[in-house]
Amino acid sequence: MEIASLPFVDEHVTVIAAEADDVWHALGEIVERSFSAPRAAGYARLVGSPDRTASGPRPLAEGSTFPGFRVAAALPGRELALEGRHRFSTYALIFHLDHAGPGRTLLRAETRAVFPGLAGGLYRRLVIGTGGHAAGIRRLLSAVRRRSEQPRSGTGAPDNGSQQE
Repeated sequence: MEIASLPFVDEHVTVIAAEADDVWHALGEIVERSFSAPRAAGYARLVGSPDRTASGPRPLAEGSTFPGFRVAAALPGRELALEGRHRFSTYALIFHLDHAGPGRTLLRAETRAVFPGLAGGLYRRLVIGTGGHAAGIRRLLSAVRRRSEQPRSGTGAPDNGSQQE
């Protein structure tokens, strides 16, 4: 299923006090670490996702996989689009990086998904309706913000704080 045809679920946003390239690198690290944890592989297996292991090019590029997701698009400094499917849902998580002023980047995490049938509706209620998905995405964005605002090895860039919306 084409990502654009999936129904919109939600969007979460944070402003990061770092350039888009720094946010891009941090996003790749955090996404890889978060979704490649052993519990993610177990969950992907439990719900029947075909993508259960990390494979493909690194750093993340189109065709890379990790449990529950396949990279549909990777436009450095601009967009990382992940897609996946399992017994209860077909979904996409798209990260958009936008310029927010000198030394600042707006990072948006957009979720799109369809939850077919009765089982899909129950799954949606469990994952989306309880607020679990939103909490997880907010934690992920906060981790990207913290990592982005830390000096990268050899850059000497200062840690200059942030603002979250």
